[in-house]
Amino acid sequence: MMVAVFFVTTFVSAYSVPYYNKDSKTYTFKVKINGSTREITFNGSTTGTAHCPPTADIAEIESSCGWVKVKNGQKITIKDGCITVN
Repeated sequence: MMVAVFFVTTFVSAYSVPYYNKDSKTYTFKVKINGSTREITFNGSTTGTAHCPPTADIAEIESSCGWVKVKNGQKITIKDGCITVN
């Protein structure tokens, strides 16, 4: 029971980005959250939600076309390695 509670707490406290990756390639981009740089992965040819701790209201994600500011929970589309905020 204690393990399940820990998992839910960890999952809830992550920055989340719903996405649609039109490319067949899986991308791992740098993401700046609360002054720290981490990585976030988007699987190819799919719709999903990518997560990266810690939680934040907004983050900057670096794609092939430069840095993009994305709010927590804001949907994005990836095409040709570039991020578009929907």
